[in-house]
Amino acid sequence: MPRGNRHFLPGYIWHLTHRCHKRHFLLKFGKDRRRYRRWLFESKKRYNLTILNYMITSNHIHLLVESDTDSSAIPRSMQLAAGRTAQEYNNRKNRKGAFWEDRYHATAVQSDEHLARCMVYINLNMVRAGVVSEPHEWENCGLHEIITHPQRYRCLDLKRLSDLLGLSSPDKVGDWAMDSISQLGETSLKCEPYWSESIAVGTKSFVSDVQSQLKANKKGASLREVKKLEEDRFILCERPEACYGAGREAVREETYVEIDDNTLEYITLKDRGNA
Repeated sequence: MPRGNRHFLPGYIWHLTHRCHKRHFLLKFGKDRRRYRRWLFESKKRYNLTILNYMITSNHIHLLVESDTDSSAIPRSMQLAAGRTAQEYNNRKNRKGAFWEDRYHATAVQSDEHLARCMVYINLNMVRAGVVSEPHEWENCGLHEIITHPQRYRCLDLKRLSDLLGLSSPDKVGDWAMDSISQLGETSLKCEPYWSESIAVGTKSFVSDVQSQLKANKKGASLREVKKLEEDRFILCERPEACYGAGREAVREETYVEIDDNTLEYITLKDRGNA
């Protein structure tokens, strides 16, 4: 499988996707998902990572982060959270071998309504999977943190998020999140793989700017193209031979089955083509 792209340009918002090895459900236990969140919190402290949203599922994670001038903050944070989670799991299970796919994928997201759409798409992940009926019911996600205001291990930078969303204060983020789900939820319940597979999502000028900067850095420019999705939504994507996940002949379509409060199992429904 081709390696996922993880280009970083300063000053952008990035949607990061990292899958467990061969999409195995290695995070099906609640304690492992909580440990990942704990290490994500540690990453925020150590490397000053700006976290806008997150979703820790049973076989992959989503992070919405903002990069600054320190190009190492995001990769070092991912290395810490992913590496320590895998190490703890393998030690506990007396297991050897890969825990994660080789690389995580990074998608630049424009800080306007595209940011709002990406937020909602992440928030509804486990609703789409059929695990919960309301998105905040899933404990290991940013929306749950916004709604419940935990006393420990707060990962989100609500001040920065409220600024990006044009809200008057961080206290308004919770109401905004629930309102946006009501307004955009029906669309975001559909599978929109470009959020996790493209290089950039936004207006034509935004994705073209990302393309130009990557060309300037000579990072695989010949393998990228701009595509129009909607009237004012464009993506910068890898050509098929370079896509994250390209080359899979079949992907198992699965659903979650709740075993208890901390454990999820899954059953295979059928095989389907590339997701």
